[in-house]
Amino acid sequence: MPLFLDLHNLPDGITAQHVAEMHQADLDIEHKYNCRGLTYWCDEKRKTAFCLIDAPSKEALIELHENAHGAVPTQIIEVNGTIVESFLGRIEDPEKAKKLSLNIINDPAFRTILVVKIKHKTLRENNISPLKEAIRSYITSIKTLTSQYNGRIVKQEANTFLISFDTVTDAIHCGMEIKNTYNSVITPCLEFKIGVSAGIPVTEKESIFEDTIKTSDYLSDAVKGDFSITTEVKDLYEGENQNKPLSKKTIRVLNNKEEDFLMKLMNYTENIWSHTITNVNDFEENLGYSKSKLYRTMMNLVGKSPNTFLRDYRLNKALELLEKQNSNVSEIAYQTGFSSPAYFSKCFHNKYGILPSVFYRI
Repeated sequence: MPLFLDLHNLPDGITAQHVAEMHQADLDIEHKYNCRGLTYWCDEKRKTAFCLIDAPSKEALIELHENAHGAVPTQIIEVNGTIVESFLGRIEDPEKAKKLSLNIINDPAFRTILVVKIKHKTLRENNISPLKEAIRSYITSIKTLTSQYNGRIVKQEANTFLISFDTVTDAIHCGMEIKNTYNSVITPCLEFKIGVSAGIPVTEKESIFEDTIKTSDYLSDAVKGDFSITTEVKDLYEGENQNKPLSKKTIRVLNNKEEDFLMKLMNYTENIWSHTITNVNDFEENLGYSKSKLYRTMMNLVGKSPNTFLRDYRLNKALELLEKQNSNVSEIAYQTGFSSPAYFSKCFHNKYGILPSVFYRI
């Protein structure tokens, strides 16, 4: 059967005990609807609760809730059990709670999501093998540090990590340690990019933690500097650490206006980057910025002009495709929005110091 995670926005006065009673009411009659309640998360502070339920359909889940206690979920998404466990740490009631007559679980599903990317700044034909060895070493360190700071690796794809933490403090400290493992003297051809945001698992989007993942990904992908977080993460960290401020010298904190611009910029870029005819005028028109304001905003936030940003974004995508070797160089040139293979090769060489045809053969 499909597995669903739902969101309940809790009215004022509803406590973890009330949620536990509703959960038990679900369990008492779940067999009538061919459902199986696995567990739930309750956050009294944020007034949210989330139920994880095996059910034949969303309609069956809603019918179960209606007849058990009348609390219909605000949102429901279909999920994968393994992914849920990676993000939230469990897919069944905690053992300690099971020993109680009523499973009162005051355990928030709010998580801090860290994305770390190891990116190539330059490539050289004679140092590809040492670079690969250095990356393997860094990957091992990231896995070790994640475990030390109570994190869970949700996904690792190539040189990108998606990591979930129960607390902001663990996420920030882990990110700092990961950043400190990078030695720019030994591996000047690489750079670490880290982004951290926080949120709940179910929103109006279709996937678990979709908004939070996207924010962390964009922070690590585009923002100037090697460690970027949202204002919410900063505030949560200071709340967990007796208002101890974060060092702005090592961590870039985006304000709400900057975060809003970043989301618009990246959402638009993701939709058009492969289109050859796209240019800076399209960015100005679709983002609603004048040419001068767009330039100033991007230089401050991204550290690149609109032209350079789009070209580098395409080149990064091209590098990913070259590493997969599912297409030849000419095909990749057109797939990534370049007007010709020759122009693509020129841009690639200017950025990475090696021709794409040479990198493809290594």
